[in-house]
Order: sequence, then C-alpha cells, then structure tokens
Amino acid sequence: MPGTREGGLNAAATNKERYGKSYYKRIGALGGLKSTGSGFRANPELASLAGKLGGLRSKRGDKPGVPMSEETKQQIAKLEKQLAELKESIRNDRQKAQG
Repeated sequence: MPGTREGGLNAAATNKERYGKSYYKRIGALGGLKSTGSGFRANPELASLAGKLGGLRSKRGDKPGVPMSEETKQQIAKLEKQLAELKESIRNDRQKAQG
C-alpha cells in the first residue's frame, strides 16, 4: 500500500490519531515560521523576469525540432541580458551589505 492514495490516507489517519487533529496545521505553521523570505519572494523583479523567460522558451512549437522565430530569439536574448544584469546587481548589493 505504500505510495498509493489509500496508503497516504491511512498514514494521515494514523498521524491525526497519534498527534491530534491539528497535526498538519501545526507542522505547516512551523514551515512558514522558518521561512527566511529569500528566493523569489525577496525579489519580485527577478521572479517576473524568470517567468517571462521561461514562458518564451516554452513556446517553441508543438513538435520537437520546430525552429524558434527570430523575434522570439531576440526577446529571449534581451531577457537573458536583463536577468544577468539583475543578478549581478543583487550580488553587488549582498557584497556591500556583508562588508
């Protein structure tokens, strides 16, 4: 039964029986409290650029080997450059803050 939906439901029932009905609420809250606020949450601009870049790259066509348009290639190059500049700026800011 391990690795199945039924096994997961049984494990959840056992955990709730052993540790109380609010078990998953408590462990979820602990995870939220330990969050350091890093990653995309700390820099929405970085998240936006990364999402745009991923979206453009995913629109290459329905079939493998379908060539990308020149316009899309130019947009990707522009976003990659912006992303690199932003990452460098973040790195510099961190170095200034450390020392």
